[in-house]
Amino acid sequence: MGNMQPHRFKTISEFHQGRNLPKPEHPLISVINLETINNMPAGEISLVKDFYSIALKRNFNLKMKYGQHEYDFNDGVMFFMAPGQVFKIEVEHDTPLKQSGWMLLFHPDFLWNTPLAKTIKQYEYFDYSVNEALFLSEKEETIIGGIMQNIQQEYHSNIDKFSQDIIVAQLELLLTYSERFYQRQFITRKIASHQILDRLEDTLAAYFNGDALARKGLPTVAYIAEALNVSPNYLSGLLKVLTGQSTQQHIHHKLIEKAKEKLSTTNLSVSEIAYELGFGHPQSFSKLFKIKTQVSPLEFRQAFN
Repeated sequence: MGNMQPHRFKTISEFHQGRNLPKPEHPLISVINLETINNMPAGEISLVKDFYSIALKRNFNLKMKYGQHEYDFNDGVMFFMAPGQVFKIEVEHDTPLKQSGWMLLFHPDFLWNTPLAKTIKQYEYFDYSVNEALFLSEKEETIIGGIMQNIQQEYHSNIDKFSQDIIVAQLELLLTYSERFYQRQFITRKIASHQILDRLEDTLAAYFNGDALARKGLPTVAYIAEALNVSPNYLSGLLKVLTGQSTQQHIHHKLIEKAKEKLSTTNLSVSEIAYELGFGHPQSFSKLFKIKTQVSPLEFRQAFN
């Protein structure tokens, strides 16, 4: 089962057909009421869509998998998927599909020649894992549901030269609200967020106190995210809201702390310290140290003597 090729939907029409829905009214954008989807073949299904998908789901009674992890969701939850992402759904044999909510599908071609075609890349939540979904309050759900209905009404009515601009404006509004709600989630789901922060500190401490630095150099953002079991973008988004710093800045901060400790408590030369901290070239170390502390490693050491 594990090596099954994912089922690929190249167009929104193909997706409609695969879910026994009427043909979409617009080839490049579609809003689907999830109560109308009640057929799912049993077993584990892997899906890939060549278009964006934003779903607002309630009472979703299927297990969703991302990597090795499974998640169950009951409240209003939003998922964002960029074209080409693979996700898995597990369907028990005789489970009638119960779900409500909305799904918005739009093809990258729909954004062609609009500013959103470029700016959509800045919404990092399209790269979050399924377990980093957005949990909505009732009020937030009403706002999102309203925008989805506006989009649907717009392409239902007679298409004119304003239609695309109005729909794209609604899409931008939807994405901006989602960004706002994610910021709120980083703060309100404090316990989970702070547990990630604590684990980040522990992971960095273990890495910097062992010999990993000298052997492998600085840990990458991807390495840290994997150790914490979150996606790199989610981790950086969370850290920026809670601490004002990105993951990379946290790694550098830890590095500078370690460098200061070695400069002030050992007689190692700056070059030796640079190599111990995983730098191939002492100049790179001195340059980073000066950017972060406004003094060179030697000046810092002299201040202690």
